[in-house]
Amino acid sequence: MTSVGVVTPQTFVHADALMLQCGERLDGFELVYETYGQLNSAASNAVLVCHALSGNHHAAGVYNEEDARPGWWDACIGPGKAVDTDKFFVVSVNNLGGCHGSSGPPSINPATNQAWGPSFPTVTVQDWVASQLLLADYLGIHRFAAVIGGSLGGMQALQWAIDHSHRVHSVAVIASAARLSAQNIAFNEIARQAITNDPAYAAGNNPEHGLALARMLGHVTYLSADGMKTKFGRELKSGDLTGLQDVEFQVESYLRHQGQRFSQTFDANTYLLMTYALDYFDPAKDYNDSLVDALAATTSKFFVASFSSDWRFAPSRSQELVDALVQAGKPVACAHIESEHGHDSFLLPIERYLRTFGAYMNHLHTEVTNAS
Repeated sequence: MTSVGVVTPQTFVHADALMLQCGERLDGFELVYETYGQLNSAASNAVLVCHALSGNHHAAGVYNEEDARPGWWDACIGPGKAVDTDKFFVVSVNNLGGCHGSSGPPSINPATNQAWGPSFPTVTVQDWVASQLLLADYLGIHRFAAVIGGSLGGMQALQWAIDHSHRVHSVAVIASAARLSAQNIAFNEIARQAITNDPAYAAGNNPEHGLALARMLGHVTYLSADGMKTKFGRELKSGDLTGLQDVEFQVESYLRHQGQRFSQTFDANTYLLMTYALDYFDPAKDYNDSLVDALAATTSKFFVASFSSDWRFAPSRSQELVDALVQAGKPVACAHIESEHGHDSFLLPIERYLRTFGAYMNHLHTEVTNAS
């Protein structure tokens, strides 16, 4: 198996207005995206990758030969991998409201010629799907072979099936849920409070401390107790237990490093915007709070995967979706993967996960190829 190699981001410019779920209108927008593989003559082998909260368009490959950090889903995407770029044309997009080139809080508001900042309109998962649909039209993709994603990306995949089932053959919902639990919403609110209560945020500056704290909190919820025990235990980074004020555990050092790095590369207002989108996502609310009814008109196939130690998006939440799909009479394949790595498992090269996901995608490729 190899990497997709050196990749170059592209930009889709949509000049017309987009009405958002919040009632506001964007008078044009840009989406940054990357592609891997080749679109076949029937345009039937396209796969859309939707990213999670802190992700972006850079899902696979590197930006230069010396780049030591490949895209965030490089374990899954590439020649011979679960999402095989010898078979599929993969499109990965940075969500509207993002901070890595797509129109969002750091970009310029044409009405003021200043950065949008916190005034960027509220966006929802439905808005992301609407903007991605316009990108698909631009790329000449009438129907995706699959829309796939983990966590928040899985929510987008599910919304695709509900809103535009005729435009997607199959969706993969990995380590995700049909709506957040109260506990998840609580974690998001604590993270937002860490950001907005940083004095730098009120002053219009980068709230490095608050953003770092938000990332540290989030990172803990993405791991599991057993995974943290295996990775860190009670190992010390510095000091010894005779001088308690000087002690630093390995896990503390790790979290501080993650928080500091994140605070330098991610936008605080994008973090707020995306956590609200997570909180608000609930497709059943428009169907008398019935997920079965929300799925009733879908014609896509479904793949649902969960991980044993994921307590942020517990396996029971995936099972709720599977049960609703079965009750609605929809075709669904599901996998429960043993892993000690918590919610982050969907990003990692776990053999059974990649083998199972790859088998599903290979079968899907045969289906769409034969159909075209």
